[in-house]
Amino acid sequence: MNLLLAEVAQATQRLADAGVPSPRTDAEELAAFVHGVKRGELHTVKDFDFDARYWEVIARREAREPLQHITGRAYFRYLELQVGPGVFVPRPETESVVGWAIDAVRAMDVVEPCIVDLCTGSGAIALALAQEVPRSRVHAVELSEDALQWTRKNVEGSRVDLRQGNALTAFPDLDGQVDLVISNPPYIPLTEWEYVAPEARDYDPDMALFSGEDGLDLIRGLERTAHRLLRPGGVVVVEHADTQGGQVPWIFAEDRGWTDAADHPDLNNRPRFATARKALP
Repeated sequence: MNLLLAEVAQATQRLADAGVPSPRTDAEELAAFVHGVKRGELHTVKDFDFDARYWEVIARREAREPLQHITGRAYFRYLELQVGPGVFVPRPETESVVGWAIDAVRAMDVVEPCIVDLCTGSGAIALALAQEVPRSRVHAVELSEDALQWTRKNVEGSRVDLRQGNALTAFPDLDGQVDLVISNPPYIPLTEWEYVAPEARDYDPDMALFSGEDGLDLIRGLERTAHRLLRPGGVVVVEHADTQGGQVPWIFAEDRGWTDAADHPDLNNRPRFATARKALP
């Protein structure tokens, strides 16, 4: 074992003791970041090339600063995104939400599907859809100027139409024309603040996390936005907390112009997102 791998083993124990959920992965990711190699190449770093700055970044992660803030990058499906203070760090569970949306759009008999991403944050969802549905027209909106500093970097050179604004009133020019509306909105109840992981509670922006006493305030508003934007037969996809399974589909009720409202599990088989179809006239 070389020096770096021995240090990674020690770092793993330190991160585990600090309560970091994936200590080995994070210790290796930070070692690769500091030494400019891939995780699978750590064994190739010579002992005399060991960089003591590794322990500086381990101390930051030990204090529960997000891994992605330290490295400045987040991976989402086939994307590498720039992230940092002021923008919500995309989570792996959202990848299954996007996967369902991609399958739904591909199943539509539409040559150039129109897609809207509400509360886009880093732009992860919008960029994944633009990349994996090549002929799609993707529009995204974000309210926070702090978040937009990162979103603009990520969408630069892409064909995503990025706008700043309120998700509830966004895209009046697209009313009735959209094939799919997707959102990963804030959905944590204010009463759950103390139970949120430090990486999110202390570093993600509050406006990307919390939404009223039951966490569903913004989703209730987005239901009306989605209905306004979608064409008849168009689909909405909304992520929610695993504890909100069964509640969100009821927001997309038949008497409000929806059909086929349903919940779907993530890769851990926990309720993760709801979908509904705008009813035909």
